[in-house]
Amino acid sequence: MCNEITMPERNAWIDIIEPPQATGRLKELYDVVKTPHGTVDNVMKVHSLRPETMHGHVVLYRSILHHPDITLPLWYLECVAAYVSLINNCAYSLTHHFANARRLLGDETRADAIHAALQARAPERAFEGKELGLMRYAAKLTAAPGEMVEDDLAEARAGGATDAEILEVNQVCAYFGYSNRLLNGLGVSLAGDTIGYYEKG
Repeated sequence: MCNEITMPERNAWIDIIEPPQATGRLKELYDVVKTPHGTVDNVMKVHSLRPETMHGHVVLYRSILHHPDITLPLWYLECVAAYVSLINNCAYSLTHHFANARRLLGDETRADAIHAALQARAPERAFEGKELGLMRYAAKLTAAPGEMVEDDLAEARAGGATDAEILEVNQVCAYFGYSNRLLNGLGVSLAGDTIGYYEKG
């Protein structure tokens, strides 16, 4: 009788070079993209066969969500990221980035209300003013980019959003459009990832 062999869960539909096997430029970049937990998430590992795309990815990501010039609250931008990922049906990004929003908010009741509103595609149940206007802008930009008109900015502007804040949300939408397609198109899983980057509070 043969012993049953259990294969490890695959992280993606394509080959990945794991950090312990990395050499040269890939090893160097794995050190750059490590999370605050000291791990490398699968969203970065999936670039391992072409390391320079990993470099471009992490530079773009950090400029959009982790740059000191950003003025909108980071918990809110993480909610935008989660909403874009929900509309794109990207479970990987939705899981990571709503966990980030939840930790940053530090308010389970509020986080649950936001999650339910986004799942229902009804952001008005959890947001108002410029936050609601920007969330509606993000939803249309994600679902129907070719139908955007300047009037799609009107609600956010009426709520007090600056052009710089509109750009911040625009860039979150654009980045997650890229990232969601990277992840969904290559079957990247959450296997082995540590979910969420932020301490609660």
